[in-house]
This record gives sequence, structure tokens and C-alpha cells, in this order.
Amino acid sequence: MNVLVTGGAGFIGSHLVDALATEHDVAVLDDFSSGRRSNVHSSATVIEGNIRDERRLKKAVGTADVVFHEAASVSVDRSIEDPIGSHAVNVDGTLSLLEAARQHDTRCVLASSAAIYGQPESVPIEESAPKTPESPYGVEKLSIDQYARVYNDLYDLPTVALRYFNVYGPRQTAGDYSGVISTFLEQARNDEPITVHGDGTQTRDFVHVSDVVQANLRAMETDAVGEAYNVATGKTVTITELAHTIKSVTGSDSEIVHIEGRTGDIDRSCAKTEKARSRLGYEPTITLEDGLQTLT
Repeated sequence: MNVLVTGGAGFIGSHLVDALATEHDVAVLDDFSSGRRSNVHSSATVIEGNIRDERRLKKAVGTADVVFHEAASVSVDRSIEDPIGSHAVNVDGTLSLLEAARQHDTRCVLASSAAIYGQPESVPIEESAPKTPESPYGVEKLSIDQYARVYNDLYDLPTVALRYFNVYGPRQTAGDYSGVISTFLEQARNDEPITVHGDGTQTRDFVHVSDVVQANLRAMETDAVGEAYNVATGKTVTITELAHTIKSVTGSDSEIVHIEGRTGDIDRSCAKTEKARSRLGYEPTITLEDGLQTLT
């Protein structure tokens, strides 16, 4: 098939391109604002551009049988600092993509997020749980999640929304807006203090990028469209436990220190994955310990 991956030079998108490129003709749409050219598979066609460039977007979507939409402004902090700019990329850009896809009946698999749930009433979190996002980013992801459903229901456009929990893996870089695993790893490798926000009892459901790719590939083929699915492991670890595990696997002498908690930080996060298992055939395969070994 002809496949388009938006954000295909980024962390998750590039791994998805690697998996697709062996069997399909893959095009990558990326403006390289955060993605790297070196991440892109050698056989993929690169279209340099932003998803807000409607002319370029329509042309790219028009030649595709399926679109994997990974392009996004992925930072909660950045969305708080610049909600209008974040909305423009995450919501307006996605809506333009769905409109282009509707003109060509192109299947869309969209990256949603666990951020849509906010502070959960209970864990594990199932897809029907209340949606109370606590940041503009969470609101934006909830919006595109719902747009995907509406476009399926109103226009019969085959869509699937995948609600990623805490994704980690190779090519994820440490930085102000990166995931906690990449940040802890960089600190441990440099024997710097591993900084845990708050008391460290917060729980997270970490899913390896290879399992996220698996979910996307299954979403490409499923008949169960117009639905949203949690993509996670269903297992949790506290942030303090994670810090100790990373210190162990890296052989680091880093001290684990606790610093001020972050405003709006979620206390508990763990997904219920039965829906993805039963309807997509998704089965997470990488344990956290094994996944961390791929990064050391």
C-alpha cells in the first residue's frame, strides 16, 4: 500500500516507518522541527513540510491508502505556555488532515493520549472513563480523539484513535519536554543526581515504542474502526522504583534526589487494555526491565 506517516522523522513515527517500509511504499511528512533526518528509513520518500500547510498536506494525503498521524506538539508544558500555538498544530492541523482524508477515503490512524483522562477516578483506566484533561495538550488530544470518531460516524471515514500512555524507547531524547525515562537515563549515564519530582509515589504505565508500533499496524488492518483504544501494558511502576531500576541497569553512582512536585502532575496512571487486546489483537510484549535494556 501507499502509506503516509506524518511526523515520521520523530521518535514514534520513525519506528513506525521502519516497520512499514519493508512491505509498503512509505512517505514521511515532517518539518524537522523536532524530528531528525537521520531517523528516517532510507527507502521512505521525504516530504518536508508542516501539517498546517494545507496544499502540501492535501497532496500527500491524496496519494495514500492509509495515514498514520504522529505529527504533533507533544509537550504539556509548551501547551500551557502557548495554548494557541499548541492548538493550531494539534487540533487545526489534525482537522485539516481528516478533511483531506475524507476527500480520498483514506484510512486514518491517529495518535491520541492518556492525557485526555486527567486525574482518573480509579485505575486501571478503561476507554469509557471520564475525560477531565488538566492541560491544553490534554484538551487538544481529546478534541482530535473525538474528531476521529465523528468523521467515522458522519462521513464513513475509517479512523482509529490510539491513546498512548507513557511511551519510551530508542531515539527518545532527554530534554525539558522529554519523557521521564530519557531524562533519568541521561542523568544516570552522567552520574548526575536523578531528580524525582514530588515524593515519587506517582505511578505510570510505561509502554515500549515497539509495542506502540504493533498497535498501529493492527489498527491499519482492523474492521473495528471509529473507536479509540488504550495503548499501554496494564502494569504500573512508581517513579521512585523507576529511578532505582534505571540506576541499576546503567550501573550508575547517581544519587536519587526528590525535588519540588510539578503542578498538575497525575498521581496514578494505568491502562485497562482489554479492548485493544480483544478488538485489535494487540498484545504488549516488552517488559519495562527488558525495554530499558534496549536503551543502555
